[in-house]
Amino acid sequence: MTTGSPKVPKPSDPQLVRRSQSSAREAWRMFEIIAEFVTATERLQAIQPAVAIFGSARMTPGHPYYKVAEDIARRLSDAGFAVISGGGPGIMEAANKGAYAGTSPSVGLNIQLPHEQSANTYQDLEHTFQHFFARKVMFVKLSCAFVMMPGGFGTMDELMEVLTLVQTGKIRKVPVILVNSAFWGGLLDWVKGRLRDDGMIGVDDPDLMQVIDDPQQVVEAIFNHYQSRGFEPSPAEREAELAL
Repeated sequence: MTTGSPKVPKPSDPQLVRRSQSSAREAWRMFEIIAEFVTATERLQAIQPAVAIFGSARMTPGHPYYKVAEDIARRLSDAGFAVISGGGPGIMEAANKGAYAGTSPSVGLNIQLPHEQSANTYQDLEHTFQHFFARKVMFVKLSCAFVMMPGGFGTMDELMEVLTLVQTGKIRKVPVILVNSAFWGGLLDWVKGRLRDDGMIGVDDPDLMQVIDDPQQVVEAIFNHYQSRGFEPSPAEREAELAL
């Protein structure tokens, strides 16, 4: 038996061809992602100041959560804030519907999903994303406050994403408002009684969230937060957000 150099695949080797095709697809995917960011930025950068409202896609128009979200959105819109939702049904529709009836833009950042997500009809401006992470970045870049209505895994994901970015200083400190104390109470008790007490988060980190049940107080809390500093991020904050 003789030993020699490892066998080098021939250009026509099917395995090598498949690898080459896969690499080419990945390279083109990167260009698609860049284009998605560029297009979204050009279309959406003029809507500020804006407030994002998150919540369950499964709430029907007759549900109390839906009605509260619609009320909050209308008040925000009339107060001069564009309102951004995920563009789909449930709480997202309620947010867009309330803002659509108000004086400021109703914006939907939709996502292509195999189920649950279809664009609602209450949008002055709609933009559809292919990639979840690109959509999340635009939510964060555009929003000066986040209103969290009751929701499921998606809402929890969005809440924890925003809290992590604020906690780590990747974005400026913004109002993160949880609406419906009965719904969020168990989570807050766990955050304070387990995460904080076990040293998993900082002592003051639970204060990054506030619980408000009254729609008008939600609007007032956002104004109160920005009363002394204004809605525009500082140059240093803008620079930090470029590294999202």
